[in-house]
Amino acid sequence: QGKILEKTGLCSQITFGRYVRQGRKLGVDPKLFIWDLQFNKVPVRVYQPKATSDGRRRGIIFFHGGGWVFGSLDTYEKVCRYISRESESVVVSVQYRLAPEHKYPAAYEDCLNATIHFMKNIEHYGVDPANVIVCGDSAGGNLAAAVSQTLAGRSDLPRLRAQILIYPGLQALDFNLPSYHQNRGVPLLFRERAAFFALQYLNGDALHMQEVLEGSHIPPDMRLKYRKWVSPDNIPEKFKVRGVKPLRPTDFIAEVYETVKRFCEPNLCPLLAEDAIVHQLPESFILTCEYDVLRDDGLLYKKRLEDNGVRVTWYHLEDGFHGIISLYDYCGFSFPAGKRGLDSVVNFLKSL
Repeated sequence: QGKILEKTGLCSQITFGRYVRQGRKLGVDPKLFIWDLQFNKVPVRVYQPKATSDGRRRGIIFFHGGGWVFGSLDTYEKVCRYISRESESVVVSVQYRLAPEHKYPAAYEDCLNATIHFMKNIEHYGVDPANVIVCGDSAGGNLAAAVSQTLAGRSDLPRLRAQILIYPGLQALDFNLPSYHQNRGVPLLFRERAAFFALQYLNGDALHMQEVLEGSHIPPDMRLKYRKWVSPDNIPEKFKVRGVKPLRPTDFIAEVYETVKRFCEPNLCPLLAEDAIVHQLPESFILTCEYDVLRDDGLLYKKRLEDNGVRVTWYHLEDGFHGIISLYDYCGFSFPAGKRGLDSVVNFLKSL
């Protein structure tokens, strides 16, 4: 419907997508205090358990998903309330600026600035400075990974206790990894949509999407450089048995590379960070779904973290698809896998 409305000139498909995805602020929660604030001019929503605590609580900074173009504080209200209640943690949900109106690095900068503000003012929220976690799903997982990498070398702030990456998108070099083809037509994220969202975030448009999907946007020498990190060779064989056909490499197009060369920046594609950064990262939790184009991004980052001595807890939903945790309780429908995924996050938090 969004494409039809765009072609008729009524509205863009992104505007339509935002309309159908818009959430609503829920009523009073008997177990939580909830405030809407601003952290360094970035809108946030803070969830704090009402129950008394023996000591300072853990703090979770949450970045919502939505391909960098969708999502809001209201859209993720149920998820954030659930995490705060069940893990007895203070949760800060961040409303970063969205593409295409605000291109990269706007979302990353908002998430980073909100996180730094929280860490510098942590005593106001009853949070233990040694127990702060960044967390996000999909595009929010990308932002959590980027913020975690940026803060890894900061000596003026407390060290992050952990990062939680829920089916994150972590690279835009290769849209032909096994999971991209196995799940190319599986809702809620199609292969073409993954490239579309990455381009909207980077440039505010979807020009050259076909060339990016085919891999014509990366120079051969750069592709060779990153092959040690972004390659089907680093994916366990059991994930390659379902309908994967090797593709012929496409010719490099320099003009396309000039428009998307920032895809090689780790703040946009955290999978490309150097080992010197990766080995400083905190304990990590990664959730992947079998029926998700982004599955292999998570698997590749898991390997990179483990190769650099970072402790990783990995939870794989064999019956999961992209976006499923948001559907654990959606308009009267319930996806058991979504509830299991969300509970795996809560259990990891309780283990810290």
